[in-house]
Amino acid sequence: MSAQPNFGAKRIVVGAHYGMRDWLSQRVTAVLMALFTVVLLVQVLLPGPLGYDRWAGIFAAQWMKVLTFVVILSLSWHAWVGVRDIWMDYVKPVGVRLALQVFSIVWLVGCAGWAVQVLWRL
Repeated sequence: MSAQPNFGAKRIVVGAHYGMRDWLSQRVTAVLMALFTVVLLVQVLLPGPLGYDRWAGIFAAQWMKVLTFVVILSLSWHAWVGVRDIWMDYVKPVGVRLALQVFSIVWLVGCAGWAVQVLWRL
């Protein structure tokens, strides 16, 4: 009886295989959010009184609305990848994990929808 090696081309691989894709998506979304923060800080630190009119003026430009929309989506995806990994790593009962993942998706979609609604109301 010969033992099957567990390495090489015939190795049985299990798992989700999310590693590199998730790592890269976390880094890309983090860079987008950091750039947005710098752009917003530049806008806020310009001289002049900081009130509602100025905030509305910052987000009135179409390019800023598009950038903010992209950042809202990036933040949602960034949060989803992180929370999903936490649920997969630390919650072992499949039913509880599925319920937490569904709740997380509903919560993140709701937050993103609310943020977009606020953005387009300006």
